[in-house]
Amino acid sequence: MPVTKANVHDVFTSHAPDEDQVRRLHIVRTAAQQLAQEILTEVPPCADQQAALRLLREAVMTANAAIALKGVV
Repeated sequence: MPVTKANVHDVFTSHAPDEDQVRRLHIVRTAAQQLAQEILTEVPPCADQQAALRLLREAVMTANAAIALKGVV
């Protein structure tokens, strides 16, 4: 669902995670940390390595938002 005038307040409001969301956030962060370690180990230090890490960080933040918003957006 897109961001609309009807849901914009909810989308841009902080949401305290419930117990299940905390569990899922932890799983996503742990998997991302493992992938980040592999990127740092296996990919030569260069701009592309750093771009991969930035995009991984962005992916985690987007996944966290999806968990926090319960898939509304």
